[in-house]
Amino acid sequence: MCGILGAVGSPDEVREQCLLQGLKGLAHRGPDDSGWHVIHQSGPQPTSIFLGNRRLAILDLSLAGHQPMQDLNTGNWIVYNGEIYNFREIRSELESHGIGFNSHSDTAVILKAYSKWGAG
Repeated sequence: MCGILGAVGSPDEVREQCLLQGLKGLAHRGPDDSGWHVIHQSGPQPTSIFLGNRRLAILDLSLAGHQPMQDLNTGNWIVYNGEIYNFREIRSELESHGIGFNSHSDTAVILKAYSKWGAG
């Protein structure tokens, strides 16, 4: 079972070192890989978004399944724990629309499906 960690707040509130300690505490949840990314949004109220993941690799054992994962076409990010049982069928449908993939993970399918169909 993977472990995920996230935080949203001002740049002062999202302290990377504290969150990395939290991610280290989840090591037992995902011994195969660890990753994190901080998204900084500027504006009148600057915001930082921390995404962290401890991975137990099951479907795509390669580094292509590393999380957090970004869709380079849209800029969307995901950190995810779960399993999409029909991801192969969804992937085939997306491929029939000309959408390509860089991994064999269900996480990549979620990102591309969101890009194609949105949240609803």
